[in-house]
Amino acid sequence: MPSRGAEERVPRPWGSSVGSSVGSASPRYPEVLMTAEPATPDPTAVRAKTAIPPNPGRRDLGMKATLLFPDREIVERFYVPLIYTACRTCYSEEEPEEIFRKAVVGETDPARQQKLIQRVIESGHGSTIEHVVFSFGITGVSRTLSHQLVRHRAGVAFDQQSQRYVKFKDAATMRPATIEDADADLRERFDDQLEGSLSLYGDLLAAGIPGEDARFVFPNATRTNLVMTANLRALIHMSGLRLCTMAQWEIRRLFQLIRHEIFAVSPFLGAFLAPKCVPLGYCDESGNRDEHCPIRPHKDNVLAAWSEKAKATREAARASQAAGGEAARG
Repeated sequence: MPSRGAEERVPRPWGSSVGSSVGSASPRYPEVLMTAEPATPDPTAVRAKTAIPPNPGRRDLGMKATLLFPDREIVERFYVPLIYTACRTCYSEEEPEEIFRKAVVGETDPARQQKLIQRVIESGHGSTIEHVVFSFGITGVSRTLSHQLVRHRAGVAFDQQSQRYVKFKDAATMRPATIEDADADLRERFDDQLEGSLSLYGDLLAAGIPGEDARFVFPNATRTNLVMTANLRALIHMSGLRLCTMAQWEIRRLFQLIRHEIFAVSPFLGAFLAPKCVPLGYCDESGNRDEHCPIRPHKDNVLAAWSEKAKATREAARASQAAGGEAARG
């Protein structure tokens, strides 16, 4: 099986075609948005003021997202042919098992399979990609993140580390970057608050309080582990929301890691994991009406430009008709 080297883990820049080479640039994107794994910034460099949240990948947050299943061989040999079979069955008299057999053994050109899959996905026919699933081991995320994550339901399954049955001897916590960079006194008070909660938790257990009750003192910063399985349609939807620069920084980082894991086993399928504005062609976030995030223009501005163009077209048509009438009378 091919190794999962770093060069294979670099996602395609948003905006380049699926068939383009990995790492090719697109003039529509600033370089910072195309960086797959942001380099460690120069601590002496002064960061320009911007309304775009800092890329969470620039800090080590201590979290991991590991693709447990499938591996690259399974994806290449079976997943793409299975999606192709689902797509092709809709438009063919041929039996699904024969379509699948031809795709698996290579009688159907892989490029042809990808072309149909891409066209069907872009048309919104999402049921065809519900037939394949990806399972992740997610480690070291905060309970703040997990509360957001489990709100995704359709096409997703979760199993999370229990705070009722696990007796934590050394519970870990996460400190946000804003607090990390805050005044030393505030940072110390934050740490004291967390340490006090965890210390009280230990005292409650020692006093015979059940773990299911002692856990009530845990802060949202407490880290947790979980297993998540999602079909590809759900994964694309979740990524569309969580890779957006308007998403909360921690869950945005998680989906950057998830995207890297999918790219490692299938750059073709990984290319569909992008902020929702990429397939839409516009941004629909109310907080980005000023377009401080430049990935796509805001829909209000797109509609305004379309309205102006339509108005100009109508005026030109009326002027042409008037000129024609004058010529006829002359």
